[in-house]
Amino acid sequence: MKLLFKLQSLKLLWTLKPPNRTFHRHPRLLSSNVYSQYECIRQGKQEIPKYFNFASDVLDKWSDIEKAGKRPSKPALWWINGKGEEVKWSFEELGLLSRQVANVLTKECGLQKGDRLILILPRIPEWWLVNVACMRAGIVIIPGTSQLSAKDILYRLQASKATCIITTDELAPAVDSVASQCQLLKTKLVVSKGSREGWLNFTELYQKQSADHSCIKTLIQDPMIIFFTSGTTGSPKMTQHSQGSLGFRPLLSERYWLDLTPSDMIWNTADTGWILTSIASFFDPWVFGSCIFIHNLPQTDPAVILNTLCRFPIDVLVGAPTLFRMLVQNNLSKYKFMNLKYCMSGGEPLNPEVMEQWKSQTGLDIHEVYGQTETGIICSVFKGMKIKPGSMGKAAPLYDVQIIDKNANILPPEQQGEIAIRSKPIRPLGFFSEYLDNPKKTAESERGDFYVTGDRGTVDEEGYFQFIGRDDDIIISSGYRIGPFEVESALIEHPAVVETAVVSSPDPLRGEVVKAFVVLSPAFSSTDLKSLIHDLQDHVKKTTAPYKYPRKVEFVKELPKTVTGKIKRNELRDKEWGRT
Repeated sequence: MKLLFKLQSLKLLWTLKPPNRTFHRHPRLLSSNVYSQYECIRQGKQEIPKYFNFASDVLDKWSDIEKAGKRPSKPALWWINGKGEEVKWSFEELGLLSRQVANVLTKECGLQKGDRLILILPRIPEWWLVNVACMRAGIVIIPGTSQLSAKDILYRLQASKATCIITTDELAPAVDSVASQCQLLKTKLVVSKGSREGWLNFTELYQKQSADHSCIKTLIQDPMIIFFTSGTTGSPKMTQHSQGSLGFRPLLSERYWLDLTPSDMIWNTADTGWILTSIASFFDPWVFGSCIFIHNLPQTDPAVILNTLCRFPIDVLVGAPTLFRMLVQNNLSKYKFMNLKYCMSGGEPLNPEVMEQWKSQTGLDIHEVYGQTETGIICSVFKGMKIKPGSMGKAAPLYDVQIIDKNANILPPEQQGEIAIRSKPIRPLGFFSEYLDNPKKTAESERGDFYVTGDRGTVDEEGYFQFIGRDDDIIISSGYRIGPFEVESALIEHPAVVETAVVSSPDPLRGEVVKAFVVLSPAFSSTDLKSLIHDLQDHVKKTTAPYKYPRKVEFVKELPKTVTGKIKRNELRDKEWGRT
């Protein structure tokens, strides 16, 4: 089946991939029409369209295609909660319900284009409805994880100047405890089966609304979403994205990391407060007309995830490295996945040992994705691309990714430096607009003609990038520069290690040395720990350069992590250096 989808704003024919066609990973294998447009925009020879709205220009178009009988019968969204409840929406139903919600926001709440709304919901269907409704009304969405504390919520309300918040019964008391300190907050909506004093009931309101709503006309550079970054240091920054950077970019480039079809179903397990959910559970799959699968998991349960993959026709699984580390601890031979063909991992590097274990037990590769809140996908191991263990693939389309030195000079292959994306003379489509209300940080993110990611890495002769570590995570011991990831990868190969984090620790002789915090496998819980430390150290010496071995090892029950699942190495490092 071949579908042609015409964007009037760009006058671009976008050809969807037929379900059973081999599609190799190279931009020049795109249709000449799409490739020509891609090259013109990348090189700045053609301006991007002036107006764009993801709700009307993508979702409503899929609704029209669906009504014409030219899309497979799979829903646009398929949600379960593991307790017997299930929701299936077509694009037409998604359009109908989101228009009702848009009327709630504009008529009942009085929100206007440009107003900001904080959305703190778990993986429930209402999260997707509110996102689409905000796009229809031109309201700026600020997603947040359900793990936020009252202090976190207060910071976000005050910093963003949001006038509306939508959350659940569980978080409503936390909002109430700080609402008096937020003078701009006018409206509170709760997703609940009951009522709560001082709050409007979201469900009751939208079910009574008319579905007659006209999508507002938005400029492609109009703000659409603000993410509070989950950085390991300092207060979270407000990273603002536009209709173009998140909504329009997938129309040209995201085929390369997902390459879905309207027949595919994708399950991304990331939290709703993370940009990966916006990318992998909203914009990019729906550009392809694919089905987004959601399981409202209160916590990551390997058995539930594995059983879900066996019961539902999920084609693509996207998760953080922690997910795959947990899954390979199980006997995967007991599970027969119904339809799984493609696995992706992002958030931080995945250890090659885990990739090998997953491959040997399931027959499936794990494709790594590297990106940031500010940029979306930067590098990826695309379908059909040779997989190099330890590599995060090649640069994503529209991005000129380089390894640079402190003076913004491009370094040759295999030489370590900072991972950067060319941002001048033309800022690439896909970039964040700015760190809101923080021009200093916005300016500091650039060096010469490049946006600097703050990550260190290398690139080989074939264009494959390898992650070394965050610039502030690099350990310098006796003059040697040591990236934590390579030590962690060596340690996790040992059967006693479930998870590990490596940081610097002060040393009077060497300045600093490598210290490993290790989460033990239950099978080794009764092992003599002193002997085990020597075994781990010897293992690292044999696996990688001996100078990288951890001279200090501490066993812990769990590692501190951000709400997006990234290990907070800064917290462990501060503890070591007495900065807590």
